[in-house]
Amino acid sequence: MAQATELLDSGERLDVAELRALQLERLRASLRHAYENVPFYRESFDKAGVRPEDCRSLADLSLFPFTSKADLRENYPYGMFAVPRERIRRIHASSGTTGRPTVVGYTDDDLSMWADMVARSLRAAGARPGDTVHVAYGYGLFTGGLGAHYGAERLGCTVVPASGGMTARQVQLIQDLEPRIIMVTPSYMLTLLDEFERQGVDPRSTSLRVGVFGAEPWTEEMRREIEERFGIDAVDIYGLSEVIGPGVAQECVETKDGLHIWEDHFYPEVVDPITGEVLPEGAEGELVFTSLTKQAMPVVRYRTRDLTRLLPGTARVFRRMEKITGRSDDMVILRGVNLFPTQIEEIVLRTPGVAPHFQLRLTREGRLDALTVRAEARPGTGPAAREAAARSITAAVKDGIGVSVAVEIVEPESLERSVGKIRRIVDLRS
Repeated sequence: MAQATELLDSGERLDVAELRALQLERLRASLRHAYENVPFYRESFDKAGVRPEDCRSLADLSLFPFTSKADLRENYPYGMFAVPRERIRRIHASSGTTGRPTVVGYTDDDLSMWADMVARSLRAAGARPGDTVHVAYGYGLFTGGLGAHYGAERLGCTVVPASGGMTARQVQLIQDLEPRIIMVTPSYMLTLLDEFERQGVDPRSTSLRVGVFGAEPWTEEMRREIEERFGIDAVDIYGLSEVIGPGVAQECVETKDGLHIWEDHFYPEVVDPITGEVLPEGAEGELVFTSLTKQAMPVVRYRTRDLTRLLPGTARVFRRMEKITGRSDDMVILRGVNLFPTQIEEIVLRTPGVAPHFQLRLTREGRLDALTVRAEARPGTGPAAREAAARSITAAVKDGIGVSVAVEIVEPESLERSVGKIRRIVDLRS
């Protein structure tokens, strides 16, 4: 069910043949730009025995080497830039909590393209010019806040740059300023929902009609909880700073069947996480992106570590990616069983008395790894109900995933949060 043609931009009006031709033209130019201007890519291509002119078809991209987050860190801060420093208009960076941060640069044209992609994403989510958009992603070096902000303005919306934190004040702003759209992490949206209810305000009575949620994996169970408690449409947005930021892919509000990748600017592949082999459409694997139009910092076959499948387009000509099921580097192998945080999330969300905020803590007991699920209680949940919830989660994990875990039900809002997100995995093994 496509939107009316007049609502689509020129890129969204391409047919499949036109899109593939444009992708190949842009891919060849981007590979050449990277090879000629980034020493890392020149060395990487030469080592692999390929040159940009070897890419004669889209399938030839598989001949080129991958780029990893480690490569970006090793070239910190400016080694991956493909333009002179004086052409850089903005710099963003990751948090660097697990090592050196990854630094990303943008030219004027990069910033304009990024704003266009977020505007396209918001329009697909149901936003229209004149809407007020409450942006509760963190501002600063994190790409979420400013990416959402400039995209909403590009669409012609009014922006409330709320950023993260000060939850009670955000609830007041939503009531007073009456935004129609909210952009926020799904876990922080649930924190806002709890605050509405704590203040005695019915969340369904607000002006909000659409929530655009990203920056962390979330499940269909979380979508249902948000939509039912708030009376809104909840849709997914995807991006990562190394590729551009939010706005790489977006779920369309009329279908809610996965995220359409804006393939005229970001070329996707799904590969086997172990072998790197390109997988056929529909197979689950690791998502890989090559930028097609970035100037300041092109990326070639960047390994996202996100696990998903590529599917044909529905509401748009562009292919879809399924909601992220987890990350290859977030997979926990516990006594021979593969476990992802999203599997625990599904169990936590259906457990009475427990809020959808949890953390997995890995420890080592003798020679064996142990996992403790720490989940926040909902306000007003008493000791007996907390004990029952812990027993229920323990049994559900054992029955559904096949592994034994400890469960602790902790006080509301007691788990560590960062940029509106809860740190899902804490590894305390030596």
